[in-house]
Parts: sequence; C-alpha cells; structure tokens
Amino acid sequence: MALGTATGAFELRFDAGRICLDLLATTHPEERFDSVEVLCAWIVGAGLAPPGTPLTHADASWLAGFCELRGLVGQLVRGGLAPERWSSYDRPSYDIALARVNDIARVAPPAPRAVRGEDGTLVRQLDHPPECSALLGAIARDALELLTDPAARARLRECEGDNCPIVYVDTSRGRRRRWCSSEVCGNRERVARHRRRAALTRA
Repeated sequence: MALGTATGAFELRFDAGRICLDLLATTHPEERFDSVEVLCAWIVGAGLAPPGTPLTHADASWLAGFCELRGLVGQLVRGGLAPERWSSYDRPSYDIALARVNDIARVAPPAPRAVRGEDGTLVRQLDHPPECSALLGAIARDALELLTDPAARARLRECEGDNCPIVYVDTSRGRRRRWCSSEVCGNRERVARHRRRAALTRA
C-alpha cells in the first residue's frame, strides 16, 4: 500500500510487514524524509498516530531522531539476515547500535484512548499529542520484538529486485515472496524479462 503525497506515488510505503521495516523503506529509491511534513505523513500512515493527531510541534529534531533510529535498525536487521557474515570488526558496531535501540525502547509509546466518533462508534485517539521520543520508542520496541522472535526473524527477506535494499516479512504461502512489492519491483522484473525475450527474438 502506498500513501499518496504531493511528491508522488509509492513515496511512502507501508507494506514491509512491520513498522520498523517500513521505516527502513523510506531511504529507497531516494531519501523520503526531506521535510517535517513528510515525516508527519509517515507517522500517521504507519499507524503510530491516528489521522487528525496534532503534530504541529514536530520540528527538524524529529527528522534527526527518526533518521538516527532508521540507521540503527537497518544495521541490526541486516546483521540479523546473515549473522555468519559479520566479522569481529563489525560486531562492536552492531553491539553499539543494539545498545542505542535498547535505550530508545525504554521510553513508553504514546498512550491510546478510545473515544466516541461522530457516528457513535469507538475510535482511537492518543491521550495527548505525542512526543518524538515516545514515537521512536514504539518503533524501537517493534524492532526489538522482531529481532528477538525466532519465527518472525526467520521470515525476514531482502527484496530480489535490482538494487532494492528493502527488507520485509514474508508471510506468503510457502514463503515464496521474492519482492518487496509485486507492483513495484515485481513489475520492473517482469518488464525487464519481457525486454530480454524481445531482444533475443529480434536477434
């Protein structure tokens, strides 16, 4: 699923299977967090805050915090994909990243509450406008839960698309999912395959 924004389709994607992995996807194919407005759209799109949550207090320090956590989570997730490839030189860096994510996760995530909507049904709101540290805490906790759950960790895959670094949770039948998105990388692969066949036919 993509969140349509002023800067184009597929800019913000929420199809990796975990919030922490959706955060990693914001670097591809280019940096997405180029403004506080886009970051706030991502926060709502990722479900960290319900639509309509006041986020006017967000500033450039939020961008720095989210980008820092994104780098740390990326290091941990990619290290977990192939731990046997990690040399003793890389291990201290991994441990530093892990300590920092553990520290960020200590902050409690935003407290939800249920209120009556206009039609009388219950809707989720946050108890108060969230602080950056609380939102980061929620993502860090999601990353730690993913990395410490053997079953979930075993379903982690890196997209087979050309130059695509996105990592996702493969929940497909038989665990045969190859791409982060069939509509994005899968379609590119199909187009490339068609062009190769057409070139061979012409030759």
